[in-house]
Amino acid sequence: MKLAKLSSSIMRTINGKYIQVRKVQIIAIIVITVLIVSSTPVFSSLTYHQNNYVYAQGATPQKKVLRLGYFPNVNHAQAVIGIQTDDFKKQLGNNIDLQPTTFNAGPSAIEALLAKRIDATYVGSNPAINGYVASGGKDLRIISGAASGGAVFVVRTDSGINSPKDFAGKKFATPQLGNTQDVALRKYLLDHGYKTTENGGNVTVVPVSNADTLTLFLKKQLDGAWVPEPWGARLVKEGGGKILLDERDLWPQGKFVTNNLVVRTDYLQNNPDVIKKLLAANVNETLWINSHKEQAAKLLNDGIKKITGKAIPADVLNASLSRIDFTYDPLKLQLLQSANNAFDVGYLGKQRPDLSGIFDTALLDQVLKEKKLPPLEQNANTTEASLGAVQ
Repeated sequence: MKLAKLSSSIMRTINGKYIQVRKVQIIAIIVITVLIVSSTPVFSSLTYHQNNYVYAQGATPQKKVLRLGYFPNVNHAQAVIGIQTDDFKKQLGNNIDLQPTTFNAGPSAIEALLAKRIDATYVGSNPAINGYVASGGKDLRIISGAASGGAVFVVRTDSGINSPKDFAGKKFATPQLGNTQDVALRKYLLDHGYKTTENGGNVTVVPVSNADTLTLFLKKQLDGAWVPEPWGARLVKEGGGKILLDERDLWPQGKFVTNNLVVRTDYLQNNPDVIKKLLAANVNETLWINSHKEQAAKLLNDGIKKITGKAIPADVLNASLSRIDFTYDPLKLQLLQSANNAFDVGYLGKQRPDLSGIFDTALLDQVLKEKKLPPLEQNANTTEASLGAVQ
């Protein structure tokens, strides 16, 4: 029967007594019921924690959700191996539902983090810095390191490039505008007196996905590219390239941030227990990788193949791993220098931003202490440093 034909009141019997329910009440009940039923698939539950409500697909008062981002790259080995082998899931325990998501480059991962589509992610230094600045220093924190090194500037062997003096009129690629390698290339060009075409110069820099960079190398439509591994090694072996510069050569002791672990600030505040377990998993995986290099390389390759559909040739993988150090140290001073570099190439506005709150390694310190591991080399004062400290 249609609602329009309902009588002004309906008589119902409860325990032998008649109760009158007006039509407007019936309609209200129907509407509320429909809204509740229709909304159930979107947010299956609501988790309450410390006077804050946290929505997450699949979460319950007894089970939390951690949506973790990472890349199918060799410098994301902790995540690739830890997720493939269920090491992360075991460390997190049965009361935490781990939901991994892969990305191609850092800006996409940070966009998802700030949009609350993920809760934490492995990501390079400059996307993390950009996200921190874009959110006014409120929405993300760097909580651990993951990898240092593993980025190279490769040029085609027939490009005519043998040194920076040969860059004029050339076309180079980076994985994504504003990502860590993009900033590194633009800073390198600037340091050698070059401007990019959009700034009135004669060197072109274009954002190209790593897979497409290899294709364009083969078609001779690019002269070079600044890329993370294993793409550097692949450009050498498959793309007719040569390494013009290993980025480690630009940094003191060869250390620079390639990959850190970043978390949304609100998620960290509401779920410190989850993040502490994630940090423990990251530390465990880092230690295991460094002490089981051959086995780790195989598991890493298996994981990359599972995600991308294609394994990395053994010689390419070994060449890539030879240029990477896996560490849970977030390399604070090096990250601040990366921020300086990003500012110098025009990515961080007109005024050097204050990054004094970008790190939160308190839980990492707890994990290291509980595991009887040495504390981070850089002291707590580094956390309060601003960009000016490394100019």
